[in-house]
Amino acid sequence: MAPDRRTLLRAGLGATATLASPLGPLARPALGAAGELPPIEGDVSCDADACAAASEDFGRIVSARPQMVVRPKSAADIARVMQWAASRKLKVAARGHGHSIYGRPLAEGGVVIDMTAIDTIGEIGPDRITVAAGATWADVLDAALARDLTPPVLTNYLDLTVGGTIAIGGIGGSSSRHGLQADNVLELQLVTGDGRELICSPSSNADLFHAASAGLGQCGIITRTTLRLVRAPRRVRRAQLYYPDLASLVADQQRALSDDRFDQLQGAVLPDGNGGWRYLLEGAIFHGSDAPDQGAALKDLSHIRSATVTTDYGYHDDARAFARFEALLRSKGHWFNPQPWLFSFLPASSAEQIAREIIGQLTGDDIGPFGRIIFYPLRTGAFRAPLVRMPDQPVAFVFNVVRIPASNDARQIERMIADNRKIYDRIRDAGGILYPVSAFPMSPDDWKQHFGPVWTQLAEAKRRYDPNDLLTPGYNLFDA
Repeated sequence: MAPDRRTLLRAGLGATATLASPLGPLARPALGAAGELPPIEGDVSCDADACAAASEDFGRIVSARPQMVVRPKSAADIARVMQWAASRKLKVAARGHGHSIYGRPLAEGGVVIDMTAIDTIGEIGPDRITVAAGATWADVLDAALARDLTPPVLTNYLDLTVGGTIAIGGIGGSSSRHGLQADNVLELQLVTGDGRELICSPSSNADLFHAASAGLGQCGIITRTTLRLVRAPRRVRRAQLYYPDLASLVADQQRALSDDRFDQLQGAVLPDGNGGWRYLLEGAIFHGSDAPDQGAALKDLSHIRSATVTTDYGYHDDARAFARFEALLRSKGHWFNPQPWLFSFLPASSAEQIAREIIGQLTGDDIGPFGRIIFYPLRTGAFRAPLVRMPDQPVAFVFNVVRIPASNDARQIERMIADNRKIYDRIRDAGGILYPVSAFPMSPDDWKQHFGPVWTQLAEAKRRYDPNDLLTPGYNLFDA
């Protein structure tokens, strides 16, 4: 197997938390008298370079230039910024490392709050850890592993901020058992859109807690969170199993899920370089120093046995596999191209049919040489956050079109974005659900349909905690 292909496969198959419609023009209010800036202890910059850096995200598709970038030192600083912005009706967006793909952390003519300086790791208990929202999951994992603990769910890419993924949901390879990262939050500290510092949990300010967990940053900026921890495994044994067609892959994925054969069950459809596709099931077994009985997990599966690839890594190294994929993409120049990705969930009853239809309309060029279609089943019962939307079935299939174009050709990117919209419409018509980090336009009506029966809950929380509609404009949830 070629080294690049091996790195691609070892990267992990989630690629989902890297993390809205195009941002409409906003009036750019004057700052007022010279030197009139938010009264905070941290840094405030109206410098052209700082604003330019905060005008783009990882997707490199949508651009929106703020009039200032704030680097706070504390939650109190963020509260002062929100109060200052509210008095001037300025939009505000919190930004971690900018790994959104369609303008979510941007604020045209407004204020971008750089959260990366608020990254402290706090107290670690036998089953929990308290961290600032700007800490990355890599930071959290390192701190927890020092106590032989781990968050139950890790995104495949660990250089995402804790606050950023909780605001989306945060899916990972263990979500079938443990839900989203948002489902494993015990307490949140937030600054609301009207500048209040509040602490919330399932038993205190519960409406805000549920609106902030997978609420797309619409009601408050998460500043600190207490996360659940579980005992960490020592090692991870992965089996990569290949199939001749989609039907065989789906049958074995469903069998493996039903029998609970793996601690992590994922899968993908990959370009084979010859105009066709390769079908992959990846199953991981957590274990200690003794190797697990992998034969029992693979029993009666119909994969191509001669193509099986087995690896065994320490838990930390396995969790950091995507970093090697990032290094590969950087070395090829693809990391810096636009990333028009699409993420969704399909109902299990029609997942194979819908996937076959969509894949049949795609080519390797539509995906890119290092792209992939993520496709695997998970149990929806583990997803508990009220604002998380899933197909109304016990099992759903993750269906992500991870396009990694070989160039930054603007016309090609526009075509991919338009294609994403068509794919989403097909998925939605079939009862599928968006995972809300995708690269295509969404209108307020689209979002209202997406949230369905919980839309009223989110809208009421928005009115209560962000009455001036200042927060996170990049999603375009409530704009007219």
